[in-house]
Amino acid sequence: MHIQVGAEDPIKEANWVDSIASANSDWSMMQVVYCDLTDTQMPATLDLFQKLPSVVGVRQILSRAPGIESGSILLDNITSPTVLENLQELSRRQLCFDLQLIPEVMEQASFLLQKVPELKIAICHAGSPHDRTASGIKYWQHALRSISSLPNTSCKISGLGMFHHNWKTQDFKVLVETCLEQFGSKRCMFGSNFPVDSLYSDYTRLFSAIKMLVPEPFHEAVFEKTASHFYNL
Repeated sequence: MHIQVGAEDPIKEANWVDSIASANSDWSMMQVVYCDLTDTQMPATLDLFQKLPSVVGVRQILSRAPGIESGSILLDNITSPTVLENLQELSRRQLCFDLQLIPEVMEQASFLLQKVPELKIAICHAGSPHDRTASGIKYWQHALRSISSLPNTSCKISGLGMFHHNWKTQDFKVLVETCLEQFGSKRCMFGSNFPVDSLYSDYTRLFSAIKMLVPEPFHEAVFEKTASHFYNL
């Protein structure tokens, strides 16, 4: 899976990824593209994207950790009718939605997401638990409930090193356990977040750490089946 990277030209990025997918048909490579949910012309943009066989969904960032970004156009317009209409359009087209957000806005986001019960939604990076203090983890766990309670949501166990660069395997234990407890294994999927997480570890070390923390009976779901079902691989 390729998840959009914030390229200056999302259409050009999507065409480039699709060309790689077309040249390597044995890879079963799909992609999630960027679309602006606040744009009244988003359906026309989706028409362009859906000409590419590899496109299966859309991602947008609602919020990043404090200090990284002051806000986002989506967060500023989260109650806009256009945003809801565009999410409904994704559902009608049977496209999935990847959402990156932080605990501080989860409850607000849940009010919007519950209005599109047929839309498949993946929460990126376990909801970005950026505060790793005991109180920060507790706050994230509570906020995450507002999202995990929606049956059409799934959770990506990914990007856990972004807020803890010198991590050890046990540092991720409570995060992985919380995701599995709240979403269940059939709604959790592993994501590498590479190349971003390559700043903090190599792929083998990261994969081995998450594999160690996920109970073996859940391996098939977390490392294959959930993503395969969600993205129609």
